[in-house]
Amino acid sequence: MNHLAQGLQGSNPLLNIGIFAAFVVVTLVVVLRASRNTSTAADYYAGGRAFTGPQNGIAIAGDYLSAASFLGIVGAIALYGYDGFLYSIGFLVAWLVALLLVAELLRNTGKYTMGDVLAFRMRQRPVRAAAATSTLMVSFFYLLAQMAGAGVLVSLLLGVSSGSGQALVIAIVGVIMIVYVLVGGMKGTTWVQIIKAVLLISGAAVMTVWTLGLYGFDFSGLLQAAVDRASSGEKLLNPGAKYGKSETSKLDFLSLGIALVLGTAGLPHVLMRFYTVPTAKEARRSVVWAIWLIGLFYLFSLVLGYGAAAIVGPETIKNAPGSSNSAAPLLAQALGGPLLLGFIAAVAFATILAVVAGLTITASASFAHDIYANVIKRGKVEDKDAEVRVARITAVVIGAVAIVGGILARNQNVAFLVALAFAVAASANLPTILYSLFWKRFNTSGALWSIYGGLITTVVLIVFSPAVSGSEEAMLPSVDFHWFPLQNPGLVSIPAAFFFGWLGTILSKEHLEDEYAEMEVRSLTGAGAEKASAH
Repeated sequence: MNHLAQGLQGSNPLLNIGIFAAFVVVTLVVVLRASRNTSTAADYYAGGRAFTGPQNGIAIAGDYLSAASFLGIVGAIALYGYDGFLYSIGFLVAWLVALLLVAELLRNTGKYTMGDVLAFRMRQRPVRAAAATSTLMVSFFYLLAQMAGAGVLVSLLLGVSSGSGQALVIAIVGVIMIVYVLVGGMKGTTWVQIIKAVLLISGAAVMTVWTLGLYGFDFSGLLQAAVDRASSGEKLLNPGAKYGKSETSKLDFLSLGIALVLGTAGLPHVLMRFYTVPTAKEARRSVVWAIWLIGLFYLFSLVLGYGAAAIVGPETIKNAPGSSNSAAPLLAQALGGPLLLGFIAAVAFATILAVVAGLTITASASFAHDIYANVIKRGKVEDKDAEVRVARITAVVIGAVAIVGGILARNQNVAFLVALAFAVAASANLPTILYSLFWKRFNTSGALWSIYGGLITTVVLIVFSPAVSGSEEAMLPSVDFHWFPLQNPGLVSIPAAFFFGWLGTILSKEHLEDEYAEMEVRSLTGAGAEKASAH
């Protein structure tokens, strides 16, 4: 058991580092090749809009399947069965919202960022400042989650249990990511995400076939083995193992589900991917590809989660370092020994790197394009390279902040931090985007009310929730200042943001119906979108 505290038993840290280093070397070569033609803002932010639908779809899957998807969901299914799989369903259904309501319309109206869409028919400066603020907030929460995940993974796979060792590894991950973004821009970042998506989905497929093969490809036999091994028995197959204990926990689950389903369509780093394709048709194709790949991966996660429960056992998983996050690596080790464990470890690392690079480029583009070029310079940037230069400087600053934040948050629950980002995205971004695309009367004051109102409501409810204080699992377990009963604020903050957007619009005398008519034509037909892209 002492050895377990150092890292996973039988794991070979040198092998794990070797496989991961090989991945970094290969992707850096790809990034350097991609960087040869990253000169204009469209190259840096949108990869020169040169990606096809299928390529972008694979990159979206790479961007979206984060460490929380891979490590967190497999672990949740292994320990809680049915309730753990509900995360997968929430994450997948979310894509239908993105496909039906947002993808094509956004591609037609914007250039690089969410601020472009809002500024199309409203007063530029206040709306762009608000959009950039919420983009930076969502990206920051999400970055914290990924960096904390890197810390957990390292202590697990390399046997680095000291705080300073974990801090050093988080810093290394941060530095590699900054290099990706600085050198390759969106083009390099997209290729990293494509490579990582292929590795992750193939690794999960191999483990899924292997696990099912042990039970004669009989899924019922696998489920029965998981039930026999778990102390909770049949409860593993029924709803309620995690979220059915009380009325509050059922409400909490509803709140989490709403945040997951509506948050995706408001995540800035996902929205930004729609601008890397040449046409709206390709944007739609890329979402269809993403849905298939992500859906397939979540089906694999169901087999892997129950497989980990059957082969490794819930008790072993709970007692391992990193607890539920260690289910997938432990299963890999049980199936293929140190080699498969090393491969899965490197893939999980690659996952964190690719997602973090995507987030950093989104946050830096939003700052440079919305705040620097359009708020500070009022759209008059004389030097063509200045905007990209500012984006690169911002990427370094964001990377440094993420490293410090990740070191401070390294002991926090990764899934909780991700759910936080989703709640902020669903409350601050989605109502504003939907109103902007579909409501004629919507105006500048409505946009500001819904963004800032949603943002402030979400953050206040999170600070005063049991997730931060008042329980043993809280961020600050020793104090108690919570008065809001739910762990996730989505149930209250999302309707509140829609209400603020409506109220702000009604109270303002500004009428922008003419601009809306033009935006509606463009969002539905794409007329004029190519011209906007060329600037």
